[in-house]
Amino acid sequence: MKYFLILTKVVYYNMKIFKYQQWHLLSLVILLTMLFNIVRIYPSILEGSFLGISSSMWFLVGISSPIIHQLYVLLIWRLELYYKSISKLFGENSFSFYKTGFIILIFSRLVSIILLAISNTKTLTIDVSLSYLITGLLAIPAIYLFYSVKKYFGMDRAFGIDHFEPEVTAKLPFVKRGIFKYSSNGMYIYGFFILWIPCLIFQSKAALILALFNHIYIWAHYYFTELPDIKIIYKKRK
Repeated sequence: MKYFLILTKVVYYNMKIFKYQQWHLLSLVILLTMLFNIVRIYPSILEGSFLGISSSMWFLVGISSPIIHQLYVLLIWRLELYYKSISKLFGENSFSFYKTGFIILIFSRLVSIILLAISNTKTLTIDVSLSYLITGLLAIPAIYLFYSVKKYFGMDRAFGIDHFEPEVTAKLPFVKRGIFKYSSNGMYIYGFFILWIPCLIFQSKAALILALFNHIYIWAHYYFTELPDIKIIYKKRK
């Protein structure tokens, strides 16, 4: 009976942490299958190298980065939201610990795309003037998004402090100013435009595909991790 109770507790513990993650995993498998089929059919997409490392390796690094990032956020958010595990481990420094890891991983997405774009440069046949024009058009909403986050939303809230202080953040109003006046999902729609910019500047096919993967895959995080958590945190307001 003792071992049965332990097993039941472990299963229950994991069910809450990994709720809806079967759909997250399915989304990832579909995306990766499509990605590797494109590369298999068109291997020339991954030509080039940088720092003695092939574009194929930079591509794999670039794929690994968002997967690790989203898994990190999932585990930290759910462990903290349901069990206060991070706070128990790190006390008052728990959010700072999480935020440091988040910053490193979110920047790894951009850095890996930049490195791949340099390795795979000049593989995208597009007029230079047009690529710079598109870059400018993408940069405008991305910059406005970061301005809106800082001014209206708050950086800590963007990092996910609601999982660490749900009783406080649940009382805050939903932000409808700045870019959030036009979309409540501005961070995922406009913020990820920043990942497309290196692809256009260096004119890289492989980096373009990787940016698209990042931009689509973040929605798996939103629908199967963040949105269910939001419903738990803000349920008292409904």
